[in-house]
Amino acid sequence: MANIHPTAIIEPGAQLDENVTVGAYAYIGPEVTLGAGTVIHHHACVEGYTFLGRDNEVYPFAVIGGKTQDLKYKGGRVGLKIGDRNCFREYVTIHGGTQDGQFTTLGNDNNILAYSHVAHDCQIGNFLVMSSQAAFAGHVVCGDHVNFGWGTGIHQFCRIGDYSMLAAMSRIVKDVPPYMIVEGTENCGVKAFNLVAMKRNGFSEEDIRAVRQAWRVLYFKDLNQSQAHELLATMPEGQNPCVRQLIEFQRSSERGSF
Repeated sequence: MANIHPTAIIEPGAQLDENVTVGAYAYIGPEVTLGAGTVIHHHACVEGYTFLGRDNEVYPFAVIGGKTQDLKYKGGRVGLKIGDRNCFREYVTIHGGTQDGQFTTLGNDNNILAYSHVAHDCQIGNFLVMSSQAAFAGHVVCGDHVNFGWGTGIHQFCRIGDYSMLAAMSRIVKDVPPYMIVEGTENCGVKAFNLVAMKRNGFSEEDIRAVRQAWRVLYFKDLNQSQAHELLATMPEGQNPCVRQLIEFQRSSERGSF
């Protein structure tokens, strides 16, 4: 049986699993769906055409599913889809899509810390750690196992590759390749490859050596990206799946890649 505080507002039409907890003075909008085990703490707000899966947790004063801030919004059926086991800390804001039929999406096991923001039409993967006051502008695409430092800002339409790390206060205006660590405001760039993430997530020594060599070729030789890709293609490391993923990510970039 759902545990609903008597002061919470549950609008008619909202769909709540039997095993949901909603705290004091929380608000659940009429087009919201909450999966089993989800906890909405006191004074939190879930609104819009929003779907939360199982075992999510929304902390006080967060707003999940709010209307897009994009001035191109003209109404329509837009929304937000969230997977399972995500955590949204205090004052987090996650907005729905902009064009009719579009959704902002988040996968599973993401940890979004206080005061962070995910804007309209972002597509977020799994196992993201987003430190306090970090922010995605619209249409950002983020892979899996990414770590964002405090106050990181991501420009609209950027892509963030798997197993990358963005240091605190970084200003991201280009795509961030997988397995890399970027840092900086005025001169943001790749500073290292993400050895710790690769070790923690069970990558082989062969994978780690290959990514280390690719990092050296891409960022320490006097080559542009195309020349570095050509050189890697002649090397044994260039055949490694992680390195192939890295090269393909950079080749497919529309905004340019670090």
